[in-house]
Amino acid sequence: MEAVALTDRAVAAIEPVKGRQQIVRDSDLSGFFVVVGSRSKTFMIQADLRTADGRQSIRMKIGEAGRIAAREARGKAKLLLGQIADGIDPRPKPPVALVAPPNDPTLASAWSSYRASHLERKGRSDKTVRGYADHVERLLADWLDTRLSALGDDPSLVKARHDALTAKHGPFMANSCMRTFRAIYNHARKSARSLPAENPVFAVDWNPEKRRDTGLGPDDLPAWFDQLRGLDNPLRRELHLLILLSGSRPDPIKKIRLEHVDLRKRQLFVPNPKGGEQKAFVIPLSRQMMRCILRAARFGRQMHPREAQEWLFPAESGPGHIYEHKEDRAVLSHWGNDLRQTYRTMGQVAGINEVDMHLLMNHSLPGVNAGYITRAKLVNSHLRLAQQTLSDNIIGCVTYSGKRSQSWPHSSGKHVEFVELPPKQSAVRGNGSQKCSRNLAVFRKAG
Repeated sequence: MEAVALTDRAVAAIEPVKGRQQIVRDSDLSGFFVVVGSRSKTFMIQADLRTADGRQSIRMKIGEAGRIAAREARGKAKLLLGQIADGIDPRPKPPVALVAPPNDPTLASAWSSYRASHLERKGRSDKTVRGYADHVERLLADWLDTRLSALGDDPSLVKARHDALTAKHGPFMANSCMRTFRAIYNHARKSARSLPAENPVFAVDWNPEKRRDTGLGPDDLPAWFDQLRGLDNPLRRELHLLILLSGSRPDPIKKIRLEHVDLRKRQLFVPNPKGGEQKAFVIPLSRQMMRCILRAARFGRQMHPREAQEWLFPAESGPGHIYEHKEDRAVLSHWGNDLRQTYRTMGQVAGINEVDMHLLMNHSLPGVNAGYITRAKLVNSHLRLAQQTLSDNIIGCVTYSGKRSQSWPHSSGKHVEFVELPPKQSAVRGNGSQKCSRNLAVFRKAG
């Protein structure tokens, strides 16, 4: 059957079939469909999960039509498809028994215990867990059945593995893998007291690690802004600008939902940053950041009206938002964490003190007195002033060819020029645009 927009009315109009089930796919969201039988109609999703081991097809039931509305099913489908696109298996996992490792555990059992009782119980992000799993299950796969005591008694084995990893995978990966092994060993020894007390990783000669020096300074920014202004996609232009002005890692900015933005309070809520939900924080918005958000909202409504009901940076992707932030270096020389380093560099230029920079970038504060600072009490006053000073210094590096007040990036959502779109994108679907406008009323009021 031809794909249709799966609404409650459209699903109700599909006739039951006898014998073999019929699949009716959604015309707007790839991977979302309804299975029609003789007595029931079931919303489902299907997509390919790509992992280091290859590709597997995942098919999941969302709910039966009549018990769950098509709109709610679509929302759940977007969430599940987005997780699969991010390399996450959304299927429920069997509960892991938190069993203390035996007196002489293998690496596999020690890793299982560490993962369950330390990483998952403490709410570490899926990305963090996947990173640890990659170290153990790929780089140390041949050690999984090895007793930790054998490695503890012969640290030369650990040193040799670090040397081999350095030669094959590079110095950073080798160091990271050994840090993971060190943490697992220390965790196992809490209950397996017969293990050698000294962690065998002490034998490793660590590779020197130098933070990549890719930040831009005030002399570099004018040329970078010229490159950014030349990007064909205005949404991606605003994405890179907001990453720079916020000093944030790219992922939280790409995943901004409309409900995360409060333009009345001039705040952006980041619910799940690096470190998990317990590190959630609020970014104070400068005037330039507000204008950037207003422009992104208007471009989003024009270019991707359906996805713009939910995301600030919508796109025709599995999760519905811009998924990849990388650019051709010949087109845009710096992006991603380069801009985070630039933000920190420009903070120094602007004279922002060390504590305020830590708070703005959601870093842990150094020193004993740090625990007495309540960040939430500083967002609406002190930190916003610091953010404004920083934005003024960054945007002050922009050069202009026309009237400054209406030139990007000074223009607000009211002044942006609409872009020429292909016919497919410019055909705005009726209810989606109206509904998106209602959801974004706060943007118009604040603008």
